Amino acid sequence: MSTQSSIEWTETTWNPVTGCTKISDGCKHCYAERMATRLQAMGVYKYQNGFDLTVHESVLEEPLRWKKPRLVFVNSMSDLFHESISSAFIESVFRVMNQASHHTFQVLTKRPARVMQLDPGLT
Repeated sequence: MSTQSSIEWTETTWNPVTGCTKISDGCKHCYAERMATRLQAMGVYKYQNGFDLTVHESVLEEPLRWKKPRLVFVNSMSDLFHESISSAFIESVFRVMNQASHHTFQVLTKRPARVMQLDPGLT
């Protein structure tokens, strides 16, 4: 489920994937990891695996149901371009973003090489 965000530069989050693995010094104090641990302790279903990488296909089409345009942070609790996420699933996420063109989607990554590798399939 998406949430209204307290992140000042976005309005809502959409997490079709949760969890990640650290790849740089920038990951040392990961907000998402701390939050996932807290949500797991609270019994939130989506975080039953803690910060282990987990794909949530059940929320893939959420943005298509939102009528009012939103500024959406994609995967605030993961990195969409993690090497363990299938190219097909990433392409599905981009398909939804393209279909829900009334929203503005923000995607952050520490894996730009994977973005470049997948670029032709992300239209």
